[in-house]
Amino acid sequence: MPPPTEPSRPPTPSPAPPLVHTRGDRRTLEFMPGDVQSEMRLSRPQALVLAYCRAIMCFALFVPRPRAIVMVGLGGGSLAKFCYRHFPQARITVIELRADVIALREQFCVPPDDERFTVVHADAVDWLAGARACADVLVVDGFDTAGLPPALGTARFYGDCRGALRDGGVLVANIFSYDPRYAGMLARLRLMFNDRVCWFERMAGNNHILFAVKAPARLDPARPLPHALRMQRWVARRRGLGSIALNRLLARAVVAWLQHPFKRSK
Repeated sequence: MPPPTEPSRPPTPSPAPPLVHTRGDRRTLEFMPGDVQSEMRLSRPQALVLAYCRAIMCFALFVPRPRAIVMVGLGGGSLAKFCYRHFPQARITVIELRADVIALREQFCVPPDDERFTVVHADAVDWLAGARACADVLVVDGFDTAGLPPALGTARFYGDCRGALRDGGVLVANIFSYDPRYAGMLARLRLMFNDRVCWFERMAGNNHILFAVKAPARLDPARPLPHALRMQRWVARRRGLGSIALNRLLARAVVAWLQHPFKRSK
């Protein structure tokens, strides 16, 4: 069966500079006035303010102790900062296309590069094409002024994402529910991951957070399924806890669990 039709990759015009606004304890990054891409509390720079960030952190239900996390899109660094603090055993690599966004990292308290944290100035499409089995978690959250770039939703890109994951790893894709390309992207994601895709119903409003699990090439029927695959099947049955309110409470509970000192010491 041929893969679903995917969009071409048009040339990208030069974007307008990102906007940083500080109002009281709140600092935001915007690509267009009023279009908040990232939000930080100055009093708690590592806290996750936006619901979609908390929803993305539910990848910990699939991979509780990742050794390597790759993120597409830095923005204000909310997810990168949180993972850096609460997954001390993980090597974190963030791929960001825009140098002017990377230049804002100090304003958003993004830690400097060190032995387990790196921000790479690169096109994620090209970077992932050369990456193989290097990540336990891969977060695709690379938006621009027009939304999710078409190149981050092609069958080739999702295939490269699958190749970058280790067996049992999870891809987390943030897609707007009202994006007219949504159905095509979901179909391509299912194709590339052999339909091992799930989501928590309306956990983050119009930000639809999809979780795709990479299964080993061969599964031994005499052995239990790997944890991530069992979790994917469970979530897929009822799209989470079967209730929007309960799903949102679950996201908050996961974040609270990750912040607990006992969790950090494990």
